[in-house]
Amino acid sequence: MMPQSPAEVRTTYARAIVQLSSVDKRNRWRVRLEERLVRSFLFLCAVLGVVTTFAIVFILTRESLTFFKHVSLREFLTGTVWAPTFAEKSYGVLPLVTGTLLTTLIAMAVSGPVGLLTAVYLSEYASPRVRRVLKPTLEVLAGIPTVVYGYFALTFLTPLLQRFIPALEGFNALSAGIVMGIMILPTVASLSEDALYAVPNSLRHASLALGATRFQTVWGVVVPAAMSGISAAFLLGISRAVGETMIVAIAAGQQPNFTFNPLRAIETMTAYIVRITMGDTPHGSVEYQTIFAVGLLLFLITLGLNLASEFIRQRYKGARL
Repeated sequence: MMPQSPAEVRTTYARAIVQLSSVDKRNRWRVRLEERLVRSFLFLCAVLGVVTTFAIVFILTRESLTFFKHVSLREFLTGTVWAPTFAEKSYGVLPLVTGTLLTTLIAMAVSGPVGLLTAVYLSEYASPRVRRVLKPTLEVLAGIPTVVYGYFALTFLTPLLQRFIPALEGFNALSAGIVMGIMILPTVASLSEDALYAVPNSLRHASLALGATRFQTVWGVVVPAAMSGISAAFLLGISRAVGETMIVAIAAGQQPNFTFNPLRAIETMTAYIVRITMGDTPHGSVEYQTIFAVGLLLFLITLGLNLASEFIRQRYKGARL
């Protein structure tokens, strides 16, 4: 092959640059197109979630306004007797609210301390081998169907508690709340443990270098630093407890009693919605529309819990700064 002259070399080099530039332009155009497609898909997913939320709120509000044309808001929020399907009808929702709050408080009294202590052990004290075994085992509890938890509370825990508490009724809030706390324990423990594990080791080392013990480091430095994640775990646990249906429907009974006594049978808002939906209540009647009013109230309670948690988290962050 004859050696190329300097002019031919420059021409070949220029052609190669033009070809590479053309390939690079095509690649950049393809990358930009892929990025736009991915961005558009993610935007549609976000819009779908927002539209679904607004659709739920719209349906609940529309049906609830129809209900409140027949029942006053004051009677609904302040009445202490809930009997929309009886001959003498009464639409006071407080028995359902107190039943929901009672089981939720019992559940969080069980899952909150136990979940946080479990998370502290897994994050700060357990060896990697123990952590790899215990954490998946704990999360198995989250995969058990709630109907199984309900019958466990009804057929095992209630008879067991009746040996020590003779006044405990066959259907009661105590057993349902305890088993509900066991159900949400993996959620609280797992999310709290992730929050503790995400705290930088530099904070731990600095505390230990200043002479603090391991116990003082954990509870004085690590836990406060992870408080935003721990509060989110507690909030998710409360939301699951408020929205739980099968456990309370099976073990707590379906008697809307206005009581704060955990030994008595109660009915929660979710259990009432299921009972009316599965019953023979005529569609479009005032009795049927009560499920939308109760659902709207449940939505507002959950929204209030989220706003309160966000306010506490922001206040905590501001105090730290």
